[in-house]
Amino acid sequence: MKFGVLQFPGSCDEVDALEAARRVGDAELIWHGERDLKGADAIVVPGGFSYGDYLRAGAIARFSPAMESVIDFAGEGGLVLGICNGFQVLCEAHLLPGALLPNENLHFTSRQVEVEVLSGGGAFTRACGPVTHPPQRLSIPAKHAWGRYYAESETLAAMDGSGQLVLRYAPGENFNGSLHDIAGVCNEQGNVFGLMPHPEHAVDELMGGSADGLRIFESMRMTVEGATR
Repeated sequence: MKFGVLQFPGSCDEVDALEAARRVGDAELIWHGERDLKGADAIVVPGGFSYGDYLRAGAIARFSPAMESVIDFAGEGGLVLGICNGFQVLCEAHLLPGALLPNENLHFTSRQVEVEVLSGGGAFTRACGPVTHPPQRLSIPAKHAWGRYYAESETLAAMDGSGQLVLRYAPGENFNGSLHDIAGVCNEQGNVFGLMPHPEHAVDELMGGSADGLRIFESMRMTVEGATR
């Protein structure tokens, strides 16, 4: 199992994403100017400020040579994970529905949040087990200024009906104002996933008090390798 982690000018979390991926498989950085995905089985579009967030977050990165290859890779069913700025890039590339708008508080905010797993057994939540009632929670850091998820009501209803709403901020945890407390969504096919919290920063309890984020990477490994647990 090999992860490819994209690196843009302005990325600041690609190394943590690389190291998180290496806890469950092999991983290699892919420079934004390259079209070769280097045989990766799954792609991670990391957090940061790609191209300085000029125009708007993710708008320029969407047109990079590497992203052109990622779009083709996703179209062929390859797994693609977008974290924070990576989520914004995937929305700009129309690999995911909706958009990320400025936080309601109009501030960059960094804090540990709890999110609820709404969709179990998918490509990115397989290691979390089945959906429970009340939902299982993951403790993961979040840090962003443009994290308010928005989609039209008809789109949200369709996404809800097809199981595309994957993660939701737990009560009281939604600091950015995302509609319906949405923290992470997937595409209709289930092979592209974006979330605003940073699972790569929650892979070691000694470092951050939680290793819950590792389940996202482990789920991707399980999906690629066809494992059930």
